[in-house]
Amino acid sequence: MPQIIVTTLMSPMKTDILVKLKSNLPSMPRLYLIVLFSLIFITAPSMVSAQLSLPEIFSDNMVLQRDKEIPLWGSAAAGSLITVELNGVRQSTTSNADKSWELHFPKQKAGGPHLLTIYQDSIAAISFKNVLIGDVWVASGQSNMEWQVQQAKDASEEIKNAQHPEIRYFKVDHAKRTQPQADVAGGSWQAIDSNTVKEFSAVAYYFSRKIQKDINIPIGIIQSTWGGTPVEAWTSKEQLLSSPAARNRTLANDTISEEHFVKDSLDLIRFWNIVYTPEKKVQKEIIKRNYNDEDWSIIKMPSTLKDGAISYYEGIVWLRKEVTIPQSMMGKDLTISLGHPEMNYTLFFNEERICKNVWNANETHDYPIPKTLAKKHKNIITIRMAYLWGGGGFNPPADEMYISDGDSKITLSGDWKYKKGLEPAIPEIMNYHQYPSFLYNGMINPIIPYGIKGFIWYQGENNVEAASDYAELFSLLISDWRIKWQQGYLPFIYVQLANYMKENEKPSESDWALLREAQTKTLKQPNTAMACIIDIGEAASIHPLNKQEVGRRLALLAESMVYQQKVQAYGPIYKNHKIEKGKIIISFSEIADGLAISEGTELKGFAIAGADQKFYWAKAEIRENEIVVSSDDVPNPIVVRYNWADNPNGNLTNSSGLPAIPFRTDDWVKKEKSGADKE
Repeated sequence: MPQIIVTTLMSPMKTDILVKLKSNLPSMPRLYLIVLFSLIFITAPSMVSAQLSLPEIFSDNMVLQRDKEIPLWGSAAAGSLITVELNGVRQSTTSNADKSWELHFPKQKAGGPHLLTIYQDSIAAISFKNVLIGDVWVASGQSNMEWQVQQAKDASEEIKNAQHPEIRYFKVDHAKRTQPQADVAGGSWQAIDSNTVKEFSAVAYYFSRKIQKDINIPIGIIQSTWGGTPVEAWTSKEQLLSSPAARNRTLANDTISEEHFVKDSLDLIRFWNIVYTPEKKVQKEIIKRNYNDEDWSIIKMPSTLKDGAISYYEGIVWLRKEVTIPQSMMGKDLTISLGHPEMNYTLFFNEERICKNVWNANETHDYPIPKTLAKKHKNIITIRMAYLWGGGGFNPPADEMYISDGDSKITLSGDWKYKKGLEPAIPEIMNYHQYPSFLYNGMINPIIPYGIKGFIWYQGENNVEAASDYAELFSLLISDWRIKWQQGYLPFIYVQLANYMKENEKPSESDWALLREAQTKTLKQPNTAMACIIDIGEAASIHPLNKQEVGRRLALLAESMVYQQKVQAYGPIYKNHKIEKGKIIISFSEIADGLAISEGTELKGFAIAGADQKFYWAKAEIRENEIVVSSDDVPNPIVVRYNWADNPNGNLTNSSGLPAIPFRTDDWVKKEKSGADKE
């Protein structure tokens, strides 16, 4: 019989089996031997791997952090010898009595692809293929970080051109938990191509694309995001208990169990079913041209729930408007423009559905109306709109709501009729994903202590109502994560909130400005940087589509602060001011080759006030790379503000085109009720 030679790392179990087989070889048919040996060398590793496991964050295609020890951890039978092999190097440890194990693999240079193999008691149990060594960034925050490439600007072109095998991402599945978890709910590492990039965070993608191109190393992104969440949800319980602004709310979590989550999930299914699926009988009646809407209330459009035209409401609102099409427009294909609607809506014209818009999926709100639909006299426009979370209705300007034949327009602003309560009420959703620490437990703790380069963060919208607490709470999160990762003062680079909502004609107070100020104050924390995007927001959308520029500005900050590249990463930052003869003279850092104006010829966005604390718009001009501001209404100014508004229109930049960071030199705004006071 031919000699059977097996070369592998042998366990005692395998050796014993082979010894017993050796004495019986002559009496066993060759086919049986082949099958038996196959079973031994196939099933023995699987028996071991059944005991050995690693968290989901480790998978094929992953990126491991270069130039620092690589943490690896998992579980195995107590007392097992765990050996990790990567790039010709081995490192070993022994699993603990509780079956846990962890080791720190020696530093590796950027490169790959590699095979990472984990042995249990010298048996190759788990292998990960196509592993790269590079820089890993955690991308976290709420919806603007979660916003996908396929939802953002130039989506089709960007998706088509996305071929970046050295950029990988791991998308952590949504998970809210009452206690810190050892593993994520799901996810796997994906290399970027036209198929995988679609659901990737647009901001994180454009950030990683620039870093990978400029620094020329593999980049990994761990995306852990959830829309509509406050900073407290991402912070650990023990840290939050140290904060007066969050302590009571955090302690209240102790009354919540996983059973509460189950009920909330079922309610959420019903919630979205109502939002997306109209009652057929109700819809059939309401869209009729002769439907009796005499008892409906009147509302002037454009207006939104935020304006107070309708008392606060969550649910479905039906709107109707009668229009007369003049003879000159009859027989022509028409266009209806709704301007800037909010939320989800369905539009009907004379009983025909024109469109269904889900979360502003349509780039514009202009729709064709076939000439066959228009009637000589009475025409009825009907809209079914979901009013949710304080949003709903139509944003100005009024002149962008119309019906047109290309030459003439019929305005759609003015009186509309509306009715609430025609469909089932949506259930109250507790939104446990917004509760303190629950997202940290389910989506951050499980990925600690994976080796990383740093963090990128885009969040704050859900903390605007208690902006005065944000500087404390945000700094708390940064410290919390750094402490938990135990990898030093990891770089923390974040986005300042964009301009949003309508522009104010006069200087006014702003919670959004207060939140931005809190974000600026957070720069006092070591190794932090902030991307200002006050110039690329959208009045009608809290989700501005230009994520390319957001990602680019984050990358500039990383290249300057982390990669030590000579790039201009900031726009002008207020340094100091002086008052001379009724004028305020302002100095800035980060002016590059000089101060500049982004649009037009006159500076905008500056307001000054005297001792009466009444602000007036100021005339501003650039003089020798300083800004000189004055106003005939304020002969003795003592303070100045720049871009202090929800949606400011300031146009000061430096020569690199980066916008000046909003600022104020006063502290006159009365502190709004803090989180601690609300409890």
